[in-house]
Amino acid sequence: MIVLNQALLIIDAQQELIDGNETENGVYDKVMLINRINLAIEKAQEANAPIICVRDVDVSEGEGAGFQIHEEIQIPSGVMTFDKQATNSFHGTDLKNYLFKNEIDHLVIMGCQTEHCIDTAVRTATISGFDVTLVENGHSTVDSEDFSAEQIIKHHNRVLHGHYNVEHFSIVRKVEENLFHPTHDTYR
Repeated sequence: MIVLNQALLIIDAQQELIDGNETENGVYDKVMLINRINLAIEKAQEANAPIICVRDVDVSEGEGAGFQIHEEIQIPSGVMTFDKQATNSFHGTDLKNYLFKNEIDHLVIMGCQTEHCIDTAVRTATISGFDVTLVENGHSTVDSEDFSAEQIIKHHNRVLHGHYNVEHFSIVRKVEENLFHPTHDTYR
């Protein structure tokens, strides 16, 4: 039985983005990120929550092993996957229609990169009718010219905890918590 009111949304957890390549660095704390994504997948399966992956076609030019979900991430067969061209996972994809069709109203979000695709997904989801749980220790990025990856992650966790658009909002929780037992109503 699948619980169709929540889903795990894994964004851009692609081989080349996580590991890096000859011109781009890999993400901060990549081994722990992979382990935490795998733990969240286990939790989603235990909760009978659908798992959805989004891939960015800019990664590895949209082809080959580098474009695929990281080989160490244990993606079950039959997982719905959407390919996107924009930073926003909802733009130009059928993601929102899929979520509405399946009556999903709570998204657990994790993946890469914090200040780009993760931030945008959380904000877009809240204005699109979804409550969001951002996995505090389940998203990553690379150092910028001004801030370390660790600072960027910490900042976004603080800013996105309680981010709201009237009816729907995001909270930030660690992967070790019961992510598929939403606590949003406690804050309403």
